[in-house]
Amino acid sequence: MESDQPVPAGGVLAGMGGVGKTQLAAAHARTAWDTGELDVLVWVTASTRSAIVAGYAQAAAELLAADANNSETAAAEFLAWLEPKPGRQRCRWLVVLDDIGDPSDMKGLWPPTSPTGFTLATTRRRDAALTGNGRQLVRIALFTPDQALSYLTRALADNNRTEPEAQLTALSNDLGHLPLALSQAAAYLIDSGETVAAYRELLADRTTKLAEAAPDVLPDEQALPLAAAWSLSIDRADTLRPVGLARPMLQLTAFLSANGIPKNVLTSSAALTHLAMHRTHPSPDPAGEPAPVSARDAMRALRALHRLSLIDHTPDTPDQTVHVHQLIQRTIRDTLTPNQYDQAARSAADALLRVWPAIERDTVLAQTLRTNAQALARHAEQVLYWPSAHTLLFRTGDSFGETGQTAAARDHFRHFADTAVRHLGADHPDTLSARGNLARWRGQAGDPAGAAAAFAEILEDTVRVLGEDHPSTLVTRGNFAFMRGEAGDPAGAATTLAELLKDMVCVLGEDHPNTHATRGNFASMQGEAGDPAGAATTLAELLKDMVRVHGEDHPNTLATRNNLASMQGEAGDPAGAATTMAELLTDRIRVLGKDHPSTLTARSNLAQWQGEAGDPAGAATTMAELLTDRIRVLGKDHPSTLTTRGNLARWRGEAGDPAGAATTLAELLKDMVRVHGEDHPNTLATRNNLAFMRGEAGDPAGAATTMAELLTDRIRVLGKDHPDTLATRNNLASIQGKAGDPAGAATTLAELLKDMVRVHGEDHPNTLATRNNLASMQGEAGDPAGAATTMAELLKDTVRVLGENHYLTHAALNNLAQWRREAAKAATAYVELSTHVVQVVSHEKWF
Repeated sequence: MESDQPVPAGGVLAGMGGVGKTQLAAAHARTAWDTGELDVLVWVTASTRSAIVAGYAQAAAELLAADANNSETAAAEFLAWLEPKPGRQRCRWLVVLDDIGDPSDMKGLWPPTSPTGFTLATTRRRDAALTGNGRQLVRIALFTPDQALSYLTRALADNNRTEPEAQLTALSNDLGHLPLALSQAAAYLIDSGETVAAYRELLADRTTKLAEAAPDVLPDEQALPLAAAWSLSIDRADTLRPVGLARPMLQLTAFLSANGIPKNVLTSSAALTHLAMHRTHPSPDPAGEPAPVSARDAMRALRALHRLSLIDHTPDTPDQTVHVHQLIQRTIRDTLTPNQYDQAARSAADALLRVWPAIERDTVLAQTLRTNAQALARHAEQVLYWPSAHTLLFRTGDSFGETGQTAAARDHFRHFADTAVRHLGADHPDTLSARGNLARWRGQAGDPAGAAAAFAEILEDTVRVLGEDHPSTLVTRGNFAFMRGEAGDPAGAATTLAELLKDMVCVLGEDHPNTHATRGNFASMQGEAGDPAGAATTLAELLKDMVRVHGEDHPNTLATRNNLASMQGEAGDPAGAATTMAELLTDRIRVLGKDHPSTLTARSNLAQWQGEAGDPAGAATTMAELLTDRIRVLGKDHPSTLTTRGNLARWRGEAGDPAGAATTLAELLKDMVRVHGEDHPNTLATRNNLAFMRGEAGDPAGAATTMAELLTDRIRVLGKDHPDTLATRNNLASIQGKAGDPAGAATTLAELLKDMVRVHGEDHPNTLATRNNLASMQGEAGDPAGAATTMAELLKDTVRVLGENHYLTHAALNNLAQWRREAAKAATAYVELSTHVVQVVSHEKWF
């Protein structure tokens, strides 16, 4: 076996079994001998002290004619001969100590330091005792990906075999770039004649043990098949203090992520219980129970495994991450009985759940925990469904969704639900719950109509299985109602939620979290149905109860404050909303941390209301700073990052650069299509915003064409009565007017107004806004007197419905004055529907 890694003339080559330490030492010794650099070469198997002494004695017998039968004396004579002596003929020697098993075996047996002699040792150990007296510890790592690919390609080519490079790269990844595994895989492929693809399928089959993927005859004079390469190391680690804990600790790591396990997972209470129950050398207490294991004991077990190169433990990192090679994990799992397998997997799940924070302040840690949970599911998914679905399955999916990865959450729960049907049955409560979570994240990922339909089916099954008053049934009713609202019927959703709230109070009580959640969702739908002031009142009352029951710093209390601030802005007080949001941001940073998704949401909402309050330039600056942090924390393709890009473009356009905003939105649209697909609501919203900004930048005709195309797609995807579809019709009329056809725009708006009244009702803010826009177009089309009359009637209704201080009331008052002055050349001052830009106010709802 070859390697590009340099080998020093003297030192200790340390690394995990299978990295090729012996081959490197042999290659170095062979080269030195063949080039005439040595007079004496001694190779000693150093796995035990007796083997070392015997090797030295044999060398003494051959070099000094010593009596090999008296091995200790002969070994001493050999070491003495290696000592440099004045006047003695110069002798160049190399002693190779292969595979030192225990550094204590070397006490008194290290060859002396000599100007003409060198010692090269190989070992899996990383003990401090291996260094000293000038010895250098050299860590031998795995092949790099390029080295692994080169090795496989060359090994097969030497036997007239060629395979696709993509398959060879995938195989080297499957084998973790371990030289021993690559060597034996190449031999297996050559001997069996199988393709790399078939061999990879064999490796991926969890019912196939790793030993079954070994060649019949080992290559390169190797002594052990891959599956046995680490058995001696594991045995030795288990004898180190604390005795008997290394093996069960390694069993625990075998089910988690090879790329990094937080130390706290392996020292959690669940992990300690596992170690105590499965200690290989149990020391029962007087009551006959297993002796307890402390977190310090667990740490020492990790260090024992690290010393034997079975894991990499880095105590200088914040979470002291533990890395385990994937083939060591596979080997350990292969040695477990079915009962041991199940127990270790459940312990790993319990350990992850124990350390998973309720509030994910550390986004890197949260991602690591999700990665470990996914690895566990790959290795032992069936265990997580016995006797019921493990809570870890729910926590993992929620973690994806709560960090904004709604598509990932949806996909997780889809797999969860399908698997639960197979293992638990369609009517098991956990299966129903998994289906509910799937529908929930389906809606959040951009398909609220599909989610509402799914909830309708789930509700029918939940009532049949659990009954009408079961808490899960009530929650499902709430989710069904909420998704109906998200799908375009907020008024119907509000009515349903109001009815549900009565049953929630009756069954669960006024202070139950689900009751509070229903009140919050009712307020949200109340606002979307056109009554933001009423929603603000509802939320203010809810906030008092939240503080009383949960406290001021509970995440749901903070979420209620966020929603209250948003409704305050929607009700006509954007400056007050900005002030309230700024206060909330301070508390979210203190409670959740500056990088928590909810903290980032608060920053986005603050920028939103900052702009709505008349400071678009300040909003753009705030949004630009937020975009930098969202890319850093969430990544460039995260839905929230893409939304922030859209909001930044919006406020830059509002601040006086619509052309630049249009260019930015055109670039964003490509990424939206790539990430979400063409029919996702966020993609459609971006198309809407792009058309709007093109019109603002001086291309109303192009904007009208783009908006008309969008309208066709919104009708197809969302339906003709969806609020976003109606908003697009409004925006199309607006652009039509700016393009020089105010009469046509007025006709379009008159038709839209009929549908607005039918869908939303006469007093909905969007209906009133449509009346405002219609009056303005009436004036632009040459009928300022008619526009003034219409605006005067509208003003009475906005005062009655929204109050004197609402922005629509102010707009109606200004427009009335304009048309009464019959200032034909004055800029139109009509109000766009709020949905002509990406929705940035995150109304945080509960389910």
